[in-house]
Amino acid sequence: QVQLVESGGGLVQAGGSLRLSCAASGNFVSVNTMGWYRQAPGKQREVVATVFNDGATDYAESVKGRFTISRDSAKNTVYLQMNSLKPEDTAVYYCRAISVGILYWGQGTLVTVSS
Repeated sequence: QVQLVESGGGLVQAGGSLRLSCAASGNFVSVNTMGWYRQAPGKQREVVATVFNDGATDYAESVKGRFTISRDSAKNTVYLQMNSLKPEDTAVYYCRAISVGILYWGQGTLVTVSS
Protein backbone atom coordinates (compact mmCIF):
# COMPACT_ATOMS: atom_id res chain seq x y z
CA GLN A 1 0.00 0.00 0.00
CA VAL A 2 1.14 3.50 -0.87
CA GLN A 3 -0.25 6.68 0.62
CA LEU A 4 0.30 9.90 -1.29
CA VAL A 5 0.05 13.24 0.48
CA GLU A 6 0.10 16.44 -1.56
CA SER A 7 0.82 19.93 -0.31
CA GLY A 8 1.58 23.37 -1.66
CA GLY A 9 -1.65 24.40 -3.32
CA GLY A 10 -3.25 27.77 -2.76
CA LEU A 11 -4.32 31.05 -4.29
CA VAL A 12 -1.91 32.96 -6.50
CA GLN A 13 -2.18 35.82 -8.97
CA ALA A 14 -1.62 35.26 -12.66
CA GLY A 15 2.09 35.28 -13.43
CA GLY A 16 2.96 33.94 -10.00
CA SER A 17 4.49 30.67 -8.90
CA LEU A 18 3.65 27.73 -6.68
CA ARG A 19 5.46 24.54 -5.78
CA LEU A 20 3.53 21.37 -5.16
CA SER A 21 4.93 18.42 -3.23
CA CYS A 22 3.77 14.84 -3.04
CA ALA A 23 5.27 12.41 -0.55
CA ALA A 24 4.73 8.68 -0.82
CA SER A 25 4.61 6.66 2.37
CA GLY A 26 3.54 3.21 3.46
CA ASN A 27 4.68 -0.34 3.17
CA PHE A 28 5.96 -0.67 -0.35
CA VAL A 29 9.00 -1.98 -2.15
CA SER A 30 9.44 0.82 -4.63
CA VAL A 31 7.58 3.55 -6.40
CA ASN A 32 8.11 3.71 -10.11
CA THR A 33 6.50 6.37 -12.27
CA MET A 34 5.20 9.44 -10.47
CA GLY A 35 3.28 12.30 -11.92
CA TRP A 36 0.80 15.12 -11.58
CA TYR A 37 -2.67 15.35 -13.00
CA ARG A 38 -5.27 18.09 -12.70
CA GLN A 39 -8.99 18.44 -12.96
CA ALA A 40 -10.68 21.76 -13.56
CA PRO A 41 -14.37 22.28 -12.76
CA GLY A 42 -16.54 20.60 -15.36
CA LYS A 43 -13.58 19.03 -17.13
CA GLN A 44 -11.94 15.64 -17.24
CA ARG A 45 -8.79 14.88 -15.32
CA GLU A 46 -5.72 15.43 -17.47
CA VAL A 47 -2.05 14.63 -17.17
CA VAL A 48 0.22 17.56 -16.40
CA ALA A 49 3.67 16.07 -15.98
CA THR A 50 5.32 12.70 -15.43
CA VAL A 51 8.73 11.62 -14.17
CA PHE A 52 9.85 8.08 -14.91
CA ASN A 53 12.17 5.81 -12.96
CA ASP A 54 15.10 6.69 -15.21
CA GLY A 55 14.57 10.39 -14.61
CA ALA A 56 12.99 11.12 -17.96
CA THR A 57 10.15 13.62 -17.89
CA ASP A 58 7.11 14.37 -20.00
CA TYR A 59 4.83 17.38 -19.99
CA ALA A 60 1.46 18.41 -21.34
CA GLU A 61 1.84 20.93 -24.15
CA SER A 62 -0.09 23.51 -22.17
CA VAL A 63 2.52 23.62 -19.39
CA LYS A 64 5.78 23.09 -21.27
CA GLY A 65 8.30 25.78 -20.45
CA ARG A 66 6.35 26.86 -17.36
CA PHE A 67 6.17 23.79 -15.13
CA THR A 68 9.00 21.56 -13.97
CA ILE A 69 8.59 18.14 -12.40
CA SER A 70 11.35 16.73 -10.25
CA ARG A 71 11.81 13.79 -7.95
CA ASP A 72 13.75 12.93 -4.83
CA SER A 73 13.87 9.16 -5.02
CA ALA A 74 15.48 8.80 -1.60
CA LYS A 75 12.46 10.56 -0.08
CA ASN A 76 9.90 9.10 -2.50
CA THR A 77 8.76 12.64 -3.13
CA VAL A 78 7.82 14.35 -6.36
CA TYR A 79 7.59 18.09 -6.87
CA LEU A 80 5.90 20.32 -9.40
CA GLN A 81 7.32 23.81 -9.77
CA MET A 82 4.73 25.97 -11.50
CA ASN A 83 5.80 29.33 -12.88
CA SER A 84 4.01 31.93 -14.98
CA LEU A 85 0.69 30.62 -13.78
CA LYS A 86 -2.42 31.40 -15.77
CA PRO A 87 -6.09 31.45 -14.74
CA GLU A 88 -6.61 28.37 -16.89
CA ASP A 89 -4.21 26.47 -14.62
CA THR A 90 -6.86 26.63 -11.90
CA ALA A 91 -7.72 23.07 -10.91
CA VAL A 92 -7.38 20.41 -8.28
CA TYR A 93 -3.96 18.87 -8.75
CA TYR A 94 -3.53 15.18 -8.02
CA CYS A 95 -0.37 13.19 -7.49
CA ARG A 96 -0.22 9.75 -9.03
CA ALA A 97 2.23 6.94 -8.42
CA ILE A 98 2.71 3.44 -9.72
CA SER A 99 4.12 0.77 -7.44
CA VAL A 100 4.43 -2.86 -8.49
CA GLY A 101 1.94 -2.27 -11.26
CA ILE A 102 -0.67 -0.73 -8.96
CA LEU A 103 -1.92 2.81 -9.43
CA TYR A 104 -2.29 5.16 -6.45
CA TRP A 105 -3.75 8.66 -6.21
CA GLY A 106 -3.39 11.43 -3.69
CA GLN A 107 -6.34 13.35 -2.30
CA GLY A 108 -5.65 16.42 -4.40
CA THR A 109 -4.64 19.98 -3.68
CA LEU A 110 -6.46 23.03 -5.02
CA VAL A 111 -4.61 25.60 -7.09
CA THR A 112 -6.48 28.81 -7.86
CA VAL A 113 -4.99 31.41 -10.17
CA SER A 114 -6.68 34.79 -10.15
CA SER A 115 -6.56 37.15 -13.11
